Amino acid sequence: MKDYDYKKIDSIFHSRIRLAAASMLYHDGRADFNTLKESIGATDGNLTTHLRRMEESGYTEVEKKFSGRKPVSIYRLTAVGRKAFENYICRLESFLQPGK
Repeated sequence: MKDYDYKKIDSIFHSRIRLAAASMLYHDGRADFNTLKESIGATDGNLTTHLRRMEESGYTEVEKKFSGRKPVSIYRLTAVGRKAFENYICRLESFLQPGK
């Protein structure tokens, strides 16, 4: 029997905003806050909350620096985050494959 246990889906990525951010970081390697915000279409506060959740889980890391006098936050997936995201995608794909 095929395993459809939803509890095995990583809840960190199972949010539309976090899924979009993780996908972008997975493919692009890194992105600053404004690029993430514009690409995803999230508000500042909403995106901040979701990125913080990913950071607290150890899935992302943030580098804070200045460009001129403006603060810039650059996000990237950690090695743990990359592996967890790959596992998340594999788990979703297994749900979609015909089962036995």
